[in-house]
Amino acid sequence: MFAVIKTGGKQYRVAANDLLKIEKVEGQVGDIVEIGHVLAHGEGENVTFGAPFVDGALVTAEVVEQGKNRTVIAFKKRRRQNSRRKIGHRQLLTTVRIAEILLDGAKSTKKAAAKTEAKAEAKTEVAAKAEAKAEAAPKTKAEAAPKETEAKATETAAPLFKAPKGEPDDLTVIKGVGPVAAGQLNEQGITTFAQIAKLSDKDIAKIDEHMPFSTDQITDWREQAKDLAKK
Repeated sequence: MFAVIKTGGKQYRVAANDLLKIEKVEGQVGDIVEIGHVLAHGEGENVTFGAPFVDGALVTAEVVEQGKNRTVIAFKKRRRQNSRRKIGHRQLLTTVRIAEILLDGAKSTKKAAAKTEAKAEAKTEVAAKAEAKAEAAPKTKAEAAPKETEAKATETAAPLFKAPKGEPDDLTVIKGVGPVAAGQLNEQGITTFAQIAKLSDKDIAKIDEHMPFSTDQITDWREQAKDLAKK
């Protein structure tokens, strides 16, 4: 039996045990997710179509992996305006394996099993928390103080770079850097055009790893900053 489902604005023809990548759905690896938008189902020439969806039809799938698609580059240039913009985008994707195609309001057996395991895990977590509270109860405030200090130190992470002395530059002059992005760069110690112009490829990779900017974006900012730093 096959089914035609709709998720993330796209349609897919699926059957049991099919492995496919769809637009991101919430869930951890191993979770069972439900796709209720079934446009059609059937076997051979016997096909039932919905209007637009088939009542009582449901497709369940197991989350195999959460990841990203390849980078798509959008480049825009205005002739004789000294204007160019290059932005990279990576779409979030979820790899799923089709588990069951259910009809007429049938319930998923795999989902029930998953719920049973979740309840068992929840009971284990409650028991673990109770034991942790029992162990923590005899401790005095003096013993708890060092742990609180360590937790606060962990929460306050050091910036990626050391901000140079002097007045900061208005980073929003760089095309593609808005007020929010400029504030995020300042928080990580990046405050001047000269500093951005001197970023190495290793620095750019570090920013790409820890901040919501792509390598292509930062490289473009570096090229613009080289011209701005000369002024």
